[in-house]
Amino acid sequence: MVTLISLITFISAVIFSSFVEYWVHRLMHVNPTKGLGAKHSDHHRRNEGQGFVWELLDYLKGSGFAMVIPLFISWEVGLPWFIGGLSYSIFAAYAHQLQHENPTRCVWMKMPVHYVHHKYGMWYNNFGIAVDWWDHVFGTYKLVDWLTEEELSQQRGYFDMKWW
Repeated sequence: MVTLISLITFISAVIFSSFVEYWVHRLMHVNPTKGLGAKHSDHHRRNEGQGFVWELLDYLKGSGFAMVIPLFISWEVGLPWFIGGLSYSIFAAYAHQLQHENPTRCVWMKMPVHYVHHKYGMWYNNFGIAVDWWDHVFGTYKLVDWLTEEELSQQRGYFDMKWW
């Protein structure tokens, strides 16, 4: 049975995960020559996702600790927190790969911020990957006219992308 606490915990985990994703991505742009920043710079040079499975593994490696700790507090809090974090990781891995291969299918955003971040070499804007909430909150959202003939000619299905 889903309790109000479980529902609030699940939603909190999703929001927290999106917040962490935004800030980790933003911090990768601070020093592009060291650590994760260097790996991220390579990602910008290649401008491609690794495939859904590999993206998901990266998300889980980065967030696994934060997803598991609440399980030691209580199952009522820990399990929905874990499921919320896992759900967001799955969604973020999908959204990241989709934005690299088929950005017009990111219909939950006015503009696929991660795609635009790459297309226009935005080192200081549009850090969201799966959602654009935090770019709006922290003033890093930059709306551009992104939908060109190139994007319209690339439209494929929602699941037509590299999976591994």
